[in-house]
Amino acid sequence: MRYEHLVATAAEEITERPRRIVVAFLLLTVVFAGGLSNVSTEAGTEQFASGIPAEEALQDVQQEFGTAFAADTGTTQLVQRNRNVLSKPAMLRMLRSQDALEGKDDLRVAGTSSAATTVALTLDPTARTTDEQIRVIEQATPTEIDSAIQQNRDNPAFTGAVSDDFNAKAASASATIGVVTHEIPGLGGGGGSAAGQSGSSPLTDVQLRSQRVVDTVGGDITVFGSGIISAEFATVITDSLLIVTPAATILIVFFLIVAYRDLLDLLLGSFALLMAVIWTFGFLGLAGIPFNQVMISIPPLLLAVGIDFGIHAVNRYREDRAEGLDVGAAMDVAVRQLIVAFFIVTGTTVIGFLSNLSSALTPIRDFGAVAAVGITFTFLIFGIFLPAAKVYLDRNRDRLPIPTFSEAPLGAEGSRLASALRAGVGIADRAPAVFLLLILVLTATSGVYATGISTSFSQEDFLPPEETPEYLEELPEPFAPGDYSAVATLNFLEEKFTASQGGSVTIYAEAHMERDTVLEELHRLGDDPPSTFVAEDGHADEQSLVSVIRSRAASDPEFRRLVNRNDRNANGIPDENLDEVYDYLLSSSSRQATLQYLSEDRRSTRIVYPAKADADQAEVTADGRQVAEQFRGDATATGGTVVFQAVSDLIFNSAVVSLATALSLTVVFLLLIYSILEGLPTLGIANTIPIVLSVALVAATMRVAGISFNAFTATILSLTIGLGIDYSVHVVHRFIDERRSHDLSTALDLTVRGTGGALLGSMLTTTTGIGVLTLAVLSVLGQFGILTAISILYSFLASLLVLPSTLVLWDRLKGHDPDRPVDVTESAPFDFLKRERSTPKPVRSD
Repeated sequence: MRYEHLVATAAEEITERPRRIVVAFLLLTVVFAGGLSNVSTEAGTEQFASGIPAEEALQDVQQEFGTAFAADTGTTQLVQRNRNVLSKPAMLRMLRSQDALEGKDDLRVAGTSSAATTVALTLDPTARTTDEQIRVIEQATPTEIDSAIQQNRDNPAFTGAVSDDFNAKAASASATIGVVTHEIPGLGGGGGSAAGQSGSSPLTDVQLRSQRVVDTVGGDITVFGSGIISAEFATVITDSLLIVTPAATILIVFFLIVAYRDLLDLLLGSFALLMAVIWTFGFLGLAGIPFNQVMISIPPLLLAVGIDFGIHAVNRYREDRAEGLDVGAAMDVAVRQLIVAFFIVTGTTVIGFLSNLSSALTPIRDFGAVAAVGITFTFLIFGIFLPAAKVYLDRNRDRLPIPTFSEAPLGAEGSRLASALRAGVGIADRAPAVFLLLILVLTATSGVYATGISTSFSQEDFLPPEETPEYLEELPEPFAPGDYSAVATLNFLEEKFTASQGGSVTIYAEAHMERDTVLEELHRLGDDPPSTFVAEDGHADEQSLVSVIRSRAASDPEFRRLVNRNDRNANGIPDENLDEVYDYLLSSSSRQATLQYLSEDRRSTRIVYPAKADADQAEVTADGRQVAEQFRGDATATGGTVVFQAVSDLIFNSAVVSLATALSLTVVFLLLIYSILEGLPTLGIANTIPIVLSVALVAATMRVAGISFNAFTATILSLTIGLGIDYSVHVVHRFIDERRSHDLSTALDLTVRGTGGALLGSMLTTTTGIGVLTLAVLSVLGQFGILTAISILYSFLASLLVLPSTLVLWDRLKGHDPDRPVDVTESAPFDFLKRERSTPKPVRSD
């Protein structure tokens, strides 16, 4: 089917049978609205780690060595902060909190422990219950308590539960952590992945209720754990949408009033925007794709493209109406010109979003796919429904009790706006080549500078900041954000418990663990450790099967003799008859400790290397992988630190690959589409120049502002191409249309005054609508909003300032006479877009 036939058919249907189109689109809206109730949410970091080799290895570790934990258990931390948490009153509050939690059957408490528990057992080893331990502390004198604390100064079970400022002589510390173990059916050992948290956790309800129980005791104890984090992961999406959506709506409506200056057009444009959102989110529900945090940006993106399409459609229609055409004829001309421009914009924007399918991260792939579908829906709604509805309403405007204010197009000749929009034309008239050379230098410089952008991925990216901005706290219900404490607690733990809160690397080794020398080989991996690992006497301070063997040998003479008989080099590591050594351990009280490091089939083991608290995540990961490579068997570096770094690396790769994919496919698409539509493939190159500049400037801005690539901003460069190309496509397409009838200077002038006015209205509305993401509770989402708004601003400026000079040089290279219109027969084999305005096609009313 010929392209001109498609466009002509669409224009004919829109102008002659608008009511039929309106009804069809309204019925489709009802269908998509039915899918809204099926939309589910997915939040947190776990979704990003899915499928990554390091995460799969970590899951293998948890599965194979999970027998060391009670099945279906999870833990809750009791974080206590006080001038001295080791004082008698403070320890009694901790023990009473433990006792209160144990007394609640619905919390399924399997056991509790704390520094106060250790002190009580030191004072009276027979005090096995928390209630008995409370009585012990109550009856003890301060001197006895201080003595018991000092006796535990070298006990890891005690020192690991108190803050780094623990002073044994003064028997004081400013913070301590108690641990509560819950038995929750279906939870699984450990309570979830160590690499991250998801948006829903079986521990969430338990820990929220635990906080209410602890509050009845009074004092200075905060309940913390994966359930609390999961709860904030989930609620931050709702809170962000409740703040962002109304704010965006108010600002967008304001700018639409300025752009349309007519109540009927305002209502129609706003309803079309609502339809685009309903269709897209209804598609989510019908397709079963979960809504994640990255998708919070999709509604503003749909609004950005929808507003642009709406303003262009109405503004071009008004231009043709101003020339004396009736409703049908004016829309016929507008549709024939704009539907092709909309198609090009949609194609390039969809390419920009679909380039994210190259990402190895599922949430980013889902974001790209859903955004592409949403943009396609937006094209259909604003390219077909809105013009049809506009025709139908304008033909019946006299019957509607809605006043008409102004139908003048933006950028009308002689206005101040028109003069401002002509700045790029003035440069193009004087020194286009010199100007483009300067732009080339600016682009190259910005691109080179942008190579220093950092990459990050952390749990805190998906959580509200430690301090909620005051302007958000002043919001009334239901817009006021909730009370968030996860990041504050995480920061507190990192500050006070650096020894216990530092990262670590787990080496998961698959080997025949009964082979004579395997323990020696594994232990040698810790010799001369990397600088990022915690070390003692030239060896990594590891936790492994060797640690269990040496600990048991130190307290069990019989086992010590067994080890010595099978230790050929007398270093405390047996290298013969390992099956006997393991049998002894597994039949003793060390069974659980052994199964933390030895799989039941004796075919794998794990070694945990603590990292220094101030060590860089990337360096720790690199060192862990280097250590794993030294093992002659199959060994993999894993653990939360390694998984998060792997995700961070994938985020950077995703940003680079999606940018390259989007840019290359966009160039190919533009070359092809301009070759087909205009017979001028080189227009595709000219169309791309402003976008390359915009991408370079956005990337450079990221580095200047200290914004790294993260789970949200990883898509920003491909998004800049997808959204930014919109502006240059409209300018180029309008220029070619005007160049067929006017000399070069007049064609540029008409282009920037007509299309430029619509672009300005679109830019102001969309930058404000997307920029409102800065109000979101998530700070990284605010960064994404700022960058997106900046990318649109850069694209707008580049299209009106850089593109005129580009088009002048293009026109010269094509050998066109600047003082005469371009011969249509030479440049447009499919010249179906140009309509003779003087002889409009008659159309019948609906």
